[in-house]
Amino acid sequence: MKRLEIEKKLKKELDKERYTHTIGVMYTAAALAMAHHADVEQAMYAGLLHDCAKCISNKKKLKLCKKYRIIVSESEKRCPFLLHAKLGAFHAEKIYGVKDPKILHAIQTHTTGEPGMNVLDKIIYIADYIEPNRKKAPNLDKIRSMAFADLDKTMLKILSDTLQYLRDKGGELDPMTRKTYEYFYKKLK
Repeated sequence: MKRLEIEKKLKKELDKERYTHTIGVMYTAAALAMAHHADVEQAMYAGLLHDCAKCISNKKKLKLCKKYRIIVSESEKRCPFLLHAKLGAFHAEKIYGVKDPKILHAIQTHTTGEPGMNVLDKIIYIADYIEPNRKKAPNLDKIRSMAFADLDKTMLKILSDTLQYLRDKGGELDPMTRKTYEYFYKKLK
C-alpha cells in the first residue's frame, strides 16, 4: 500500500486523537531521520503505522495475539495495551503490506524498546515520545532538543524519565523497558 492509502485507511480505523498523534509521529520521525542520516521513507512508514493496532480493545488484542500465535509475556498479559506494538507490526505486514523488516521491527519495539536498537528503532521510539501533540511528558523541551543531537542520550533520558514516572505512579514496569534502560546506561557510561 502507498503511504496516502494507508493514511486514508488509518483515518477510518483510529480515533481522531490517535490519528492526529500518528501523523505527528510520522513527520517527527521523518525530521529525525533527516537529522541522523537515516532513511526518511522507512521512518515515515514506521511512524505512520506504529499505532495501527492501538485502538483495538485490550481483550481483542489478547485474542488476536493468540489467534496469530504472537508470543505474549506475563507482563503483557497483565498490561495488554502494550501488545499494540507487536500486533501493530503484524498488521503492518499482513493488512498494510509492509515487507521491510526494519520498519516492522521499529513498530514492534516502539513501546518498551530493546537492547541493541538500530537507528530506525530509536527514531520511532523517540518520535512517539516527542511529537508536537505530546504535552505532558517531563523534560519534553529538553528531550526534543536532545533528539536532534544524540539518539542514544535521548533514549537514556526518556527511559530514565519513564522508569521514574512508573515508580512514582506505582505502575507496572515491563521488564524489557528496564533491560533497554540498562543497555543504554551501560553504553553511555
